[in-house]
Amino acid sequence: MSDSLRSQKQYGALALLPLVIFLLLYIGVGITFTIMGKEDAFNQLPRHVAVFIGIVIAWTCYDRKTSFAKKVQIFTENAGNSSIVNLGLILLLAGAFSTVTSEMGGKTAMVNMGLSVIPPSLLIPGIFIMSGFAALTLGTSTGAQAAFIPVGVAVAQAADLSVAAAGAAVIAGAYFGDNLSIISDTTIAATNGVGAKMKDKFRMNVLIAVPAAIITAIFYAIIGGTGHVKGDLSFNFLNILPYIFVLVAAIAGLDVVLVLIIGIIMAGLLGIVQGKFGVFDFTKSIGDGMESMFLIFLVAFLVSGLVALIRYYGGIDWIIKTMKEKAKGRKSAEYVISLMSGILAAALSHNTLAIIISAPIAKEIGDEYKVPPKRMASLLDIFACCALMVLPHDSGMLMAEKYGHVSYLDVLQYSIYPVIFILCTVITIQFGLLDRPKKTK
Repeated sequence: MSDSLRSQKQYGALALLPLVIFLLLYIGVGITFTIMGKEDAFNQLPRHVAVFIGIVIAWTCYDRKTSFAKKVQIFTENAGNSSIVNLGLILLLAGAFSTVTSEMGGKTAMVNMGLSVIPPSLLIPGIFIMSGFAALTLGTSTGAQAAFIPVGVAVAQAADLSVAAAGAAVIAGAYFGDNLSIISDTTIAATNGVGAKMKDKFRMNVLIAVPAAIITAIFYAIIGGTGHVKGDLSFNFLNILPYIFVLVAAIAGLDVVLVLIIGIIMAGLLGIVQGKFGVFDFTKSIGDGMESMFLIFLVAFLVSGLVALIRYYGGIDWIIKTMKEKAKGRKSAEYVISLMSGILAAALSHNTLAIIISAPIAKEIGDEYKVPPKRMASLLDIFACCALMVLPHDSGMLMAEKYGHVSYLDVLQYSIYPVIFILCTVITIQFGLLDRPKKTK
């Protein structure tokens, strides 16, 4: 951000207060009403209202020399940036795809196929693995979550298993696959930002992510429940074709937006040919699906604008400066790189943007203390992903709550993968595992 886009007075850590207030209000009110036994505890103070309170504080309580109109302009210009609009487009298309495939019988077919092939006791780890494979091929955690959260939730409901656990498993799998995918924007940003090769970063991540994923799958197998299958499990293979297309097209490298558009058209044509609905029922389903994602897009829009104000007041610069000052040696340098990426991802609610911002600082620190580029790239990606997995306003968490009709805390208690992933990474840092000093020329 240029000097013209920074306030004359830089507030440092105090600039983060609006974001902290939003999180404390939303989570605090939700927990309070949960303890009181109130239904829909986390809907008593809607998330977008809590965010807007933080935005109003950012508009009114900082930099009196800057006009209110200027602050609103900073918010609007950044709330609608290209990455947020792209996220919104994916969410709208994903909502349409989910609704159309559901009404033409695709979701039921996918659920029945899953129940027929996978034992009920292994459905939750199975959902985790399928979501991971989807993200690995799609190269996007958002796309995988959008495609599999409705299916995972439906499978869990059909087998009488925990819906919250299914939602958490999809989120975990999506970030596991995204972290390893060589076509993921986070991988590209991390490797390019520190000068690492993609194959080297992939190998480094595999050594940490796969053991964490195995432990997570075992955990889900243990806590997933035995479940039981009810009713007729017959299904029409034709109705599964849109889902198969999404996976195959992703492997072929098609853009996720194009993949979803073709998937919607395919599902609609199959529904019309089979007499499941007419042409205008199809178009109405598209509209209903898009509308179902509006609130999720609204939260992302508001948070993006709030983060822009925090950056304007110096909050992001303070995080970077503080982290950089903490590096004193090889081990502390790796911790600083990791924490900087995680904190920025949490503050920005965007892992790719966090990596782009922190990568130059990570490279500077890493070069000084001889941290290999592949190690830097791996740490940046791991901690940025883990931070998003537990945020109450991340798109995956929002979708899990929406489709599963569960609260943030319900899903959070099953979010074991980010904890294990971080622990595995910290062990490698603390004991110097996987560390080979950067060769000097």
